[in-house]
Amino acid sequence: MKMSLISAALAAAAVFGAASGADAHGPTRQKVSETIEINAAPEKVWAVVSNFQDGSWIPVVAKTEGTGGNAPGAKRTLTLKNDATVEEEVAKFEPEKMTLMYRIDKVDVKVLPVTNYSSWLIVTPADGGKSKVEWRGAFYRGYPNNDPPPELSDEAAVAAVTGLYKAGLENLKKQIEAGN
Repeated sequence: MKMSLISAALAAAAVFGAASGADAHGPTRQKVSETIEINAAPEKVWAVVSNFQDGSWIPVVAKTEGTGGNAPGAKRTLTLKNDATVEEEVAKFEPEKMTLMYRIDKVDVKVLPVTNYSSWLIVTPADGGKSKVEWRGAFYRGYPNNDPPPELSDEAAVAAVTGLYKAGLENLKKQIEAGN
């Protein structure tokens, strides 16, 4: 009798766990990728996007302060125009591939509703001596548990990063092409 009660309890727990498990998986990793073509040589574009210590081409950035140049482990603090800050670190720097990967170490989710954010900037040649710039990122929403508030949801995170990338790339294009 005792054994059958334990077996029944374990079976019920397994059924309950399987039924509720589908709703309790938590957030999933989100991805965003934006590209733009710039009427400038790839080397010229790479010179701008690879300078980790200068985020001035990103429209929301008021000031960049950092250490370590562009090497892996280099750090920067972006002070935004609303006085919020974002702390970032270079994870990979591959000038031969014109690729820079960085991570956000610290950001208030009220400023950018993401966690565990990593991003790549990649410059490739395009037809006619132009360049293609891809800015892509992977991240989790700002709220790590189930039932996030709307401002910290997957949709809010994707919208915020997409908006940042589009505005940043458009401004990069504008700045570089104005210098031609």
